[in-house]
Parts: sequence; C-alpha cells; structure tokens
Amino acid sequence: MSDTVPLIEVSGLRAADPAARAVVAHALGAACRGPGFFLVTGHGIPRAVTDRLFAVARDLFALPEGAKQEVSIRRSPHNRGYVGLSEEQLDPGRPADRKEAFNIGLDLGPDDPEVLAGKPFRGVNQWPAGVPGLREAVLAQFDAVWALGRLLHRGFALDLGLPEDFFESRLDRPLAILRLLHYPAKTAATSALGAGEHTDYGNLTILATDGVAGLEVKRRDGGWEAVPHLPGAFVCNIGDCLMRWTNDVYASTPHRVRTPEAERFSAAFFLDPNPDAVVEALPGCTGPSNPARYSPVSGADYLREKLDATYAHRRKG
Repeated sequence: MSDTVPLIEVSGLRAADPAARAVVAHALGAACRGPGFFLVTGHGIPRAVTDRLFAVARDLFALPEGAKQEVSIRRSPHNRGYVGLSEEQLDPGRPADRKEAFNIGLDLGPDDPEVLAGKPFRGVNQWPAGVPGLREAVLAQFDAVWALGRLLHRGFALDLGLPEDFFESRLDRPLAILRLLHYPAKTAATSALGAGEHTDYGNLTILATDGVAGLEVKRRDGGWEAVPHLPGAFVCNIGDCLMRWTNDVYASTPHRVRTPEAERFSAAFFLDPNPDAVVEALPGCTGPSNPARYSPVSGADYLREKLDATYAHRRKG
C-alpha cells in the first residue's frame, strides 16, 4: 500500500477476545509512534453513507456564492459554517489555501443548556437552503465517524497501557467538526496549494476522499509522499492534541494538499476532546528522563488558541 502510510484492519477492536483487540492496538500504536498516518478498513461504515455525503457536498459547493455566504463561518463564533476560497492560510509562508469548506459540529438545538449558557464552541449548526437532504447526509456521516473515532481511541488506550475506556468520557460531547472540502481544479494561473503544510489540531482526523489525488504526507526524512486512495478505507492521522496528551509519544505529522488536476472533494472529521476535558501528560508517557513537556489545558482553551491562529476574523473580534 505505502511505505509511509500503513493499512490497518480494525474490526478486531470489537472482538470479545482481548488478544484480538491487542493485535490491532499494537498496529495502531506503531503507526501513531511512527508516520502518524494510517488507513483503516473493517470500520463497519457502509459505503452508501459516504457516497451520499459526497453527492450533497457537490450540490452544496455548487450553490451561488451569496447563498453560501448566508451561512459564513464569520457569522458563528463556534467554528460552524461556510469558509470561502482563500479565507484560510494554513502555511503562513505561502499564499492562502485554494479551497472552500463547510463545517458542522454536534447538532445542538437552540434550547440546549450549553448553548443557552454560552459555552465555548457550543452553538447551533448553520444549514444553507437549497440542498435537499444535506442535513441528514452530513449528520449520518458525523455519527458514523464519531463512533469510529471512539473505537480507535479504545485501541490507543490499550496501546498506552490505559483502561480501554479511558477516552470515552472525554469524547462523549466532543468539540468535533465534520468538514466538507472542495478543491477547484488546477489552472495555469494557480500557484497556491489546495491546503498548505500543516498539522491537525485535535486528537484524530478521519478523512474520506473521492479518489482524486492531492493529499501528501511529510516523511521523517523531509520528503513528501502521496497518500494512497483505497475505496472504502478512511485515512487517519494523529493531531497535535493527542500528541500533547501523550507527551510526544504519538506523532502529529505535517501534510498538505496539492492543487488537484481535477476538482477534488473530501470530508474530514476532526475529533477534539470535550471542552472540559483536561489535556495533560498521560500516565506512562512521562518518567525521570522524560518529564511532562506541556502544561495542562482544557479542550476548549486548546482549540480556541489553534483557531485564533488560523482565522483572521477571530483575531479581529
């Protein structure tokens, strides 16, 4: 499959036999300590769920610009809504990213207690008009990959010598975002990358792709390697938050998206912990010769710091 991005069959994490779960946990741990990227199969998510998501994504990004701006992320302090072309700059040393995006989080109602209390990143999703079935398709994908993310964290916990359910109470009301992405096709005048070199913010990213090439991972020797597409598989990578939680035992790896030859669609699920989860060095990840490298921080404060560095409109506010 790839020298850099291993393929891991994860159905064994659901097995009654602890030995079967341990085999998958070991493979996940090796990937997290090494390349920081891996592909997963055996996840149990029907292809029809993601196929439907990509169908509505095409309809969403085909809307007139005015309709998309009605749900602009600039209207939400909770990281929800539409992000226009060149509104993000993941690599400060390069031009703004040539992509557009649409974010949703936990689908909370306006009467949710955390929404009413004004808790950080606890707001209602913005849903544009004119795309039949959008909400249902997006939420079906959100729920499916959220469940997969919690399952993978059971494997991480086993690998790290923690109780298998250690992360469950820290991911049951997460600051998770499902992001639909559209990268226009390359043109002669294009100099910007689809997405500049960066690492992801949260614990874990679970990515569905449409098969159009573009995603590249930075190898430990500094070179770049294309991440392969395997129909039905998800691309997963460790984010900065889990790297911090493990005191750098797990690796968050830089990656980028080249401007594609044909238009490209993907759907990235960013699994950040609950807002009140305390991110601090885990037991077994420190020692006399390896003290904690980071101060404890809440999930909400950590995400706020990361987003403020990415979005100019947040800094202006």
